[in-house]
Amino acid sequence: MPSSTAPQRTALSVNVNKVALLRNTRHLGIPSVTRAAQLCLQAGAHGITVHPRPDGRHIRAHDVYELAALLRDWPGREFNIEGNPTQNLMDFIRSVRPQQATFVPDSEDQFTSDHGWSLPQDAARLAPLVAECRDLGVRVSLFMDPVPQAMAAARAVGADRVELYTEPYAAAWHDPAARAQQLARYRAAAEAAHAAGLQVNAGHDLNRDNLGDFLRTVPGVAEVSIGHALIADALELGYSATVQAYLRCIDAAFEGAEKS
Repeated sequence: MPSSTAPQRTALSVNVNKVALLRNTRHLGIPSVTRAAQLCLQAGAHGITVHPRPDGRHIRAHDVYELAALLRDWPGREFNIEGNPTQNLMDFIRSVRPQQATFVPDSEDQFTSDHGWSLPQDAARLAPLVAECRDLGVRVSLFMDPVPQAMAAARAVGADRVELYTEPYAAAWHDPAARAQQLARYRAAAEAAHAAGLQVNAGHDLNRDNLGDFLRTVPGVAEVSIGHALIADALELGYSATVQAYLRCIDAAFEGAEKS
């Protein structure tokens, strides 16, 4: 019997960090980060994500400002800037005022994001930064491990959303038993987040193979942010075909949820 509450279709935000990483290996300005973002938006992506690290290893300050200018020509599409708010993130938030800021607890030399915030331990330093973002009209999402008990604490800090760190699910995807166990964890975390009044994002190592199962099982995912796998696919398929392939994964999961 169809659910009385229709599920909402998940938005796709494309993380273009890896385009910048390739560009930075030479001094020619190619591939273009803004051109990549434009092609993804033209193909139907709902937003663009960047994570400008302090060492400038991929996205650099000029990329943030150029992408902000690009997104102004795309009403209804969103700019999501990720990073540690105790490092360089807040300067970008104050000057650009993107639709969303995702707070990530990375150290300056961290290879990639690999854990979420610890709450309530991190609450005191996060709360004033969350409040500043919200005063600027910027939605705040906290990068979190799938721990149901932490969701109310994320809301208490003032966050609007949580982004569930999905690498453990992706690592377990090829083992059916482990996959089911991980999906149960994420479903419970999402349900706890919704109960606390939070919306739910997700990201890290999601791809065309594992995305559908995740969205069919985990309720009410508002947005997925996908970078590494999507850009790798785009090397073979092109940006447009790749974005459309990911959107088809989202559509198939949405249609499956709508019939359940």
